Amino acid sequence: MANSGSAYVGLFVRMLGLDNDAHDREHAICTLWHYSLGGQKCIDEIMQFPGCISLIISLLKSESARACEAAAGLLHNITSVKLYRDVAIESGAMEEIFSCIRKSTITPEIKEQCLCTIWNFSVDEKLRYKLLGSDMLIPIVRFLDDEDIKVKEVAASITSYLTLSHSYHGALVEAGVIPKLVHLLQTKDNDYKIIRKEARSSLVELSTDDSYHALIVDQGLVRIPLVGSSAYKAFRPQPHSWPSFPDGSEIQRSSRPSKYGATELLLGLILNEKKAEPDEAKINAMIGRSNQQFLARVGAIEFDYEGKEQSGSQRNDHHTILPWIDGVARLVLIIGLQDVSAIAKAAHAIGDASVNEHMRTSFMEAGAVKSLLQLLMHNDVPVREASAYALEKLSGSSKVCEKIRVEDGRELLVNVLKDSDTPVEQLEKTIHVLSRILDMEVSMITAPNYYASTGSEDIVDDEKCSQGNVDGELNGMSQNLLKQDELDSDSIFDFDVISRLIKVLKESSPSLQEKCATLLEHLAACEQHGTAMTAARSESVIEAVLEMGVIHGTTCNPENLDEPPTIMVEVSQAVGATVRLLTKLLNFDIFARSINSVRIVALLRRMLQSSVPLQSKDWVTACLIKLESRGLVDRSVGDIGMEITIYHTIPRLVEQMMTSFSSEMKRKAVIELNRIISGGVMEYTTAVATAGGIFPLVKMIEEGEGDVLEASLAVLYNLSLDPENHPPIIAAGAVPLLKRIVHVESPHWNRALQLLRTLPV
Repeated sequence: MANSGSAYVGLFVRMLGLDNDAHDREHAICTLWHYSLGGQKCIDEIMQFPGCISLIISLLKSESARACEAAAGLLHNITSVKLYRDVAIESGAMEEIFSCIRKSTITPEIKEQCLCTIWNFSVDEKLRYKLLGSDMLIPIVRFLDDEDIKVKEVAASITSYLTLSHSYHGALVEAGVIPKLVHLLQTKDNDYKIIRKEARSSLVELSTDDSYHALIVDQGLVRIPLVGSSAYKAFRPQPHSWPSFPDGSEIQRSSRPSKYGATELLLGLILNEKKAEPDEAKINAMIGRSNQQFLARVGAIEFDYEGKEQSGSQRNDHHTILPWIDGVARLVLIIGLQDVSAIAKAAHAIGDASVNEHMRTSFMEAGAVKSLLQLLMHNDVPVREASAYALEKLSGSSKVCEKIRVEDGRELLVNVLKDSDTPVEQLEKTIHVLSRILDMEVSMITAPNYYASTGSEDIVDDEKCSQGNVDGELNGMSQNLLKQDELDSDSIFDFDVISRLIKVLKESSPSLQEKCATLLEHLAACEQHGTAMTAARSESVIEAVLEMGVIHGTTCNPENLDEPPTIMVEVSQAVGATVRLLTKLLNFDIFARSINSVRIVALLRRMLQSSVPLQSKDWVTACLIKLESRGLVDRSVGDIGMEITIYHTIPRLVEQMMTSFSSEMKRKAVIELNRIISGGVMEYTTAVATAGGIFPLVKMIEEGEGDVLEASLAVLYNLSLDPENHPPIIAAGAVPLLKRIVHVESPHWNRALQLLRTLPV
């Protein structure tokens, strides 16, 4: 029987020959396709004939849709076997499948079979890279919108496999895959069950990259860690009490009884006043909390097989994707459980999802802030670090900073700061959060009218929920509380805290130094804190940081050649923050008397002359001016103002001409540059050339007119007086522009002619 079957297979394979009638070839390929559906044994019988794979591939070019579909279908079955997949690749099957699927007249059936074959190719990691180099990603992503649900399903499966290779992520995202996957995931049709599973798998893999995770969050989805169903067994619903919002604020109590006789049960029936209605954010938080707590109570919130049934052995099965309302509530629920591993994962996920203001305030409304603050004192180190990470990300919102203040979070954060056993990563994040809180408080106090008109609801959000109304008195109370907090900070940030910060500034990495100096700068607004910093010998620590800045800012230092760019950036930011702190402390006589002004000025001057970024030089310049105004600069050291002009002002003006998108800003820059150069100081002219000012000046001559053209010509003329500047002026294309100005006899032709005469042309 087997021999007979093999004989028939051989007959049909021979009928595939190019010398046979097209109808016979079509009949043969259709028969072999159906025969291959019998499994690998049948496929083995077909593939035992040398050259049959080439004949099958040739039929992909057939004008008969039926023959083309059968050829693609047979290739689909053959390539499902790894051994024959390699043979098909060597025979050019992949290229012919790609060519076939690009046809404008392709039928849905052929499209489905071609995609199924590509699906088999995508299983093999080595073959995925061929897909990347074939420009097939865009068509595959486009098929996610196909009208045929089977085509969508196969395209989603291919995408799911492609996301297993991280090198594909960038190309897939550029092809617009994220919005399409989100749309498929949110489709509720029962026929989309497999498509939703594959879309979820793809999004989970894409979310492993932080930037793509942010794009997914922007689409309204949140990545959730799978912590196991056993972790939720510790969940206990709160005992019956007066209802409250998820963030802990109580719903307004009313002495007026309900006419329905259910004052507490049917609470919403008595909330008739417009002012008592919760906003949309609180409503969403309540919906999410209700959904997730219900699922936890009935044991359906997570199943142990969840994530395991996804395609691909390399699949990330530790996360899932949820809509943001449910996702936010799920994460807040998890950090309230007892499983320390689950808590740490959820806290970290909260930080990862806090990519925009909407998500930060959503977590705040869901009650995350209070829980995370409590977790800072957890006995498990990973939990504490994850909580600090989440709070740092959340504190990017001024509303969250205000919530931390209301929850007495500053005291908790300061206690973490005081603890010498606090891990460095947690310490850095804690200092960053404290700095943001102080920055928010200072902004509110110095600009109360702004917050009263645009942000008062943000400030008193919690009070609004608990009282049920917002009036002028409450806003005034909020401002008074903020001023009281400014006074309270004197007691919170005592000498021990400041000494600890000075020690951290001295011993930590540049990244932590920058955050520490920023926090100290905020505290230095108070004379009491400035005195404490002086007593803690902050001047010697500041001097040490400046020395580090000088060393790293010296480009010719061979020790710095192998340092990665990120280190240089972190050092410049740390130095900039420290210089700002120094400038702030110079307001206090006690500190000004304690410093070695000669040494400080020398370090700042060397830094000004170094290669540190202009942003850092902004603060160095301000500090030198402050030192000079206090009489702490020795006149014998030279003209500080001239050095500032050479090493800061001129490079800043050149940068403004090169990078500004505003024509008005460019105009002001070139006019100011002309004013400086017209003073006749040769060093200023040299500084313009050194800063790369020749090319932008020529560009200004090409695009400008009036006073801009006049100033540009004047500066370039001064530069042309130095023969060393002639080659770059000519290379920048100045000569044709100058000749054109002379030929058309524009108002500035005389200046252009003078400039031409100085050049060797």
